Amino acid sequence: MKRFAALIDRLVYTRSRNSKLALIVDYLKHAPDPDRGWALAALTGALDFPAVKAGTVRALLASRVDEELFRLSRHFVGDTAETAALLWPEKPLPFRGGVGVGSIGLAQGRWTPPAATKPASWQVSLPSPEGEGGLSVTQVVDALSAATRSDAPAILASLLDRLDADGRYALLKLALGGMRVGVSARLAKQAFAQAFAVAIDDVEELWHAIPSPYAPLFAWGEGRAPRPDLADVAFFRPFMLAHPLEGENLDLSDYVAEWKWDGIRVQIVRGGGETRLYSRGGEEIGAAFPELLAAFDQDAVIDGELLVRGEAQGGVEGGAASFNALQQRLGRKTVTKRMLADYPAFVRVYDLLAVDGNDLRGLPWTERRQQLEAFVPRLADSRFDLSPVIEATHFGELAELRAGARDAAIEGVMLKRRDAPYVAGRRAGLWYKWKRDPLVADCVMMYAQRGNGRRASFYSDYTFGCWTDAGELLPVGKAYSGFTDAELKWLDKFVRDHTIDRFGPVREVEKTLVLEVAFDSIHASKRHKSGLAMRFPRIARIRRDKPAEEADRIATLRAMVT
Repeated sequence: MKRFAALIDRLVYTRSRNSKLALIVDYLKHAPDPDRGWALAALTGALDFPAVKAGTVRALLASRVDEELFRLSRHFVGDTAETAALLWPEKPLPFRGGVGVGSIGLAQGRWTPPAATKPASWQVSLPSPEGEGGLSVTQVVDALSAATRSDAPAILASLLDRLDADGRYALLKLALGGMRVGVSARLAKQAFAQAFAVAIDDVEELWHAIPSPYAPLFAWGEGRAPRPDLADVAFFRPFMLAHPLEGENLDLSDYVAEWKWDGIRVQIVRGGGETRLYSRGGEEIGAAFPELLAAFDQDAVIDGELLVRGEAQGGVEGGAASFNALQQRLGRKTVTKRMLADYPAFVRVYDLLAVDGNDLRGLPWTERRQQLEAFVPRLADSRFDLSPVIEATHFGELAELRAGARDAAIEGVMLKRRDAPYVAGRRAGLWYKWKRDPLVADCVMMYAQRGNGRRASFYSDYTFGCWTDAGELLPVGKAYSGFTDAELKWLDKFVRDHTIDRFGPVREVEKTLVLEVAFDSIHASKRHKSGLAMRFPRIARIRRDKPAEEADRIATLRAMVT
């Protein structure tokens, strides 16, 4: 645990991507199994301990330190894990909370369930693989995995008592998830590839097919075992991605144009007798869309856009609803019959990666497209359709079509090189995305909240609103990006100097500052008082020159609704 805590501490204070990469590489080379596997899972958000929540930590701190001290400290620090790690008493104290207590022991690095008849002593006996008083990452993961809601506070307290401030911080970040140390899943995979001199494309494929702590992956990486066989596994293939079209001088005859639909990119895989639905990051999301799993009965892998049925708009065929409709289905563990009926999901298919046991990714787009057009009729047309090619002979014509599609459920245009194979990641010259120009509105800052991580000491999350015809300011969105570091400092000072009320971590400010907000689209929403929801809002400009009363009105935004 000491080595893992040191890694987390250094990652927090390291900004350079290459330096972060070097830190992870060094850890993977020297940490033992299965600690390093669990560490990778923690860094990439692949661990989940249902019994341990932020509320568990807050309640635990209330039994050890003054509640007001914790509240004030949390407000200043901006992070529950860091606050708890710093405030936790160095000298272990008797645990005062919890129900259904018993005594707990740890044998061979595994938690032994408490006996109901034993007294509430809450004592833990731990071996010390990292030296006297040490804990391994594996012991921590085993303990938290075995925890229940009733005994989680005692288990967590016992672990915290064994660690210093750095160790406690690492433990709590691991337990609660959301590391926020600037490490993406892609960076972690690159670190693995670099540490063991293996191909990143192989790592990408194996990563999602092997559960943490990835023992077969490490065995293959170190040359102790062959590459794991995925022949009978419905495994994830890394997506091919596009570069933004920014002044490139392309010959349109070398590329094909397709609509960039406003849903979420997904991959459906059937193999080994099962079907899986993956998000762009490789997360399995099939539970939220059971009708798609049931309808995909072909031995194949397709790449497409997950959408919800709606009316065709703007002269563009397809009948896809806005992203706001799709949001009603995302992230749900169970789906009701009414939701299935009100928000019917389907996939607009872009590409065919494999079919009937044949991997097609090495073929040029033109050949894959031919096979895709022959394959889609094998699928249920109520759940799958083919993304059409846009017929345009020159960029001027394509630009007109793109501009005229504002009212359709699309984000813009994709340009794909006709002779390009399907390769993981972004490769220069192969795919481009030409997103439509963002919408903009002048809004008034209403509330501000502290950020997280490096922004924990700044008010960097801003809620803004527009005027009703009656002169009332209603919130229409929230943004925390788009501004420079210098502008962040200015905005933070504005919030502190113009605060008129406080609501926990949120400050209400004087309604005097106008922010020019850019957003991809706006939709009707019953969840918000304004009746509107913005898609990807960000701060485009700080309009210090504009009086707040001249900001846009709700009616103006409603006219932009798609």
